[in-house]
Amino acid sequence: MEHAPAWLVSSLIYLGAAVLVVPLSKALGLGSIIGYLVAGIAIGPSVLGLVSSPTDVLHFAEFGVVLMLFLVGLELEPKLLWSLRRPIFGWGTAQVVSCAVVLFAVGWAGGASWRIALVGALGLALSSTAISLQVFGERNLLKTASGQAGFSMLLFQDVAAIPILALLPLLAGAAASDDTITGFGRALEALKIVAVIGGIILGGRLALRPLLRWIARSNTPEIFTATALLLVVAIAALMQFIGLSMALGAFLAGVLLAESEYRRELETDIEPFKGLLLGLFFIAVGMTIDFAVLIAQPGLMALLVIGFMAIKLAVIYTLAKAMGVPYQQRPVFTLLLAQGGEFAFVVFQAAGPNVLPPEVTSLLIGAVALSMLLSPLLLVLIDKFVLPRYNQLKGGPKMAEISEQQDAKVLICGFGRYGQIVGRMLSSQGLKVTVLDHDSDSIESLRQFGFRVFYGDATRLDLLRTAGAATAKAIVVAVDDIEQSLKIVDLVQEHFPQARIVARARNVNHMYQLMDRKVEHIEREVFESSLRSARSVLEVLGWPAHEARESAMRFRHRNIRVAHDTYPHYKDRAKLIAVAKAGRQQFEEQMASERAERQQRSGRDWDQTERDETAS
Repeated sequence: MEHAPAWLVSSLIYLGAAVLVVPLSKALGLGSIIGYLVAGIAIGPSVLGLVSSPTDVLHFAEFGVVLMLFLVGLELEPKLLWSLRRPIFGWGTAQVVSCAVVLFAVGWAGGASWRIALVGALGLALSSTAISLQVFGERNLLKTASGQAGFSMLLFQDVAAIPILALLPLLAGAAASDDTITGFGRALEALKIVAVIGGIILGGRLALRPLLRWIARSNTPEIFTATALLLVVAIAALMQFIGLSMALGAFLAGVLLAESEYRRELETDIEPFKGLLLGLFFIAVGMTIDFAVLIAQPGLMALLVIGFMAIKLAVIYTLAKAMGVPYQQRPVFTLLLAQGGEFAFVVFQAAGPNVLPPEVTSLLIGAVALSMLLSPLLLVLIDKFVLPRYNQLKGGPKMAEISEQQDAKVLICGFGRYGQIVGRMLSSQGLKVTVLDHDSDSIESLRQFGFRVFYGDATRLDLLRTAGAATAKAIVVAVDDIEQSLKIVDLVQEHFPQARIVARARNVNHMYQLMDRKVEHIEREVFESSLRSARSVLEVLGWPAHEARESAMRFRHRNIRVAHDTYPHYKDRAKLIAVAKAGRQQFEEQMASERAERQQRSGRDWDQTERDETAS
């Protein structure tokens, strides 16, 4: 590797570490974020030392956060964003100011100078947009009360990072030298910012769609991908040039294109780059942890991490109660906002030695990185020990919809092509149906048709309970994914035994796993429709309708019998194949015998017809 270019060696190290560690982390149930952080720690200067300059990587990897906020913007139409203006500037301001004030007071009382306490408080008050939005997205919480509140606060933090960075030169004593140009210079800077943002909005409305339409007509997918990346990079660079947040600019561009017909194409093209760069960002965060500082002052570091996270937990939980965040969602919401954030690295590094001594900067950066490493681990503990207790609570504030759902009799989990037919059939009989689905695009249309709809992941116990599973007499499990289907069945059988399960089976093996769980009402999703298609083919070929129907019914009964005969052996592949082959051969012989008998009967009928015609 001596003659290999540096970028090639670095790429090999980053990708190799990610490929080795991340799948192992996910297999252990710790999630991909911990895997990336551990990979970064392993290859960083504090452990193996394979990479010596993690800060350079961190600056490049921050583009992953930029891409992520662009994709978040694509999911938010301008009307929806406008409806969030109050929580963004109301609750967002309350979160940053409250956390900063309490952290400042504790730091100053602990003996730090007011400058160090103020910069530390402002940096630690910020949360990780990358981790929080990824977790909210993985758990299908972005459209819930906690997801909307969390997103509002995170977006305000991205905006708040700008005045925080502007404050640092003043704290360093640079304001005195700038007094002669503050009036005109700052007015010019403000005018430039307004002009650029106005240009982005106007250009997004008038120029971006025609440009994307022109690119799309070239029928070259790679150029469309390049255009999408160019769009994000150009806007991010422009915002950086005028001193604003790159992530904020990318988010603004995404919002402008949220109503575009190219929204889904842009999402599909950028998603792989976002995932890779976010992974690289977390690897870089892991590399920045200075274990020399940890080893030198382990007690102080532990006190700093536990202290600032405990303060933020208390403040944010109080705000969550005031905001009306459902109590089942508060633990995850509070923890995600209590950790440190990626903009804290920028704040502490920008403060420089004039405000923060190098040893203090290392301590603060290490505390933020450790909090980001601890948060996914704490999430695992919350899922296992805290949420089950919250879900069993009878009291406390609940979502507004819960009181409306207590009379739910039928709950359908998954409302795709299968679940919709079930729901429409039941509605036609005057039954009120409640739907739990994670396709945000179809939620509003379903509500317009009179269905009571909850957005969310049906594999989450709290959402099942919110949707009315505790009072439902029947729960239809119609989701596409087999693993999710089985998980929902397990949750319903454990927590809602009063409900009868009617399950959709994707295939025979899925049906067997449902039978293992003693589910009585199982329907294979394409079995009946395929039989009807086979009947239609027989009729097209000239078979009488009643014979085609009888043949299809015989096949149906025989197929179901064979499936039940092979069920005891479905985990023994050799035995399963042998039993299935024997059953199929026996069935084919029986059908061949029936065909011969039918042909012989048809021949006798033909002879009788000829004799009748001759006699006449």
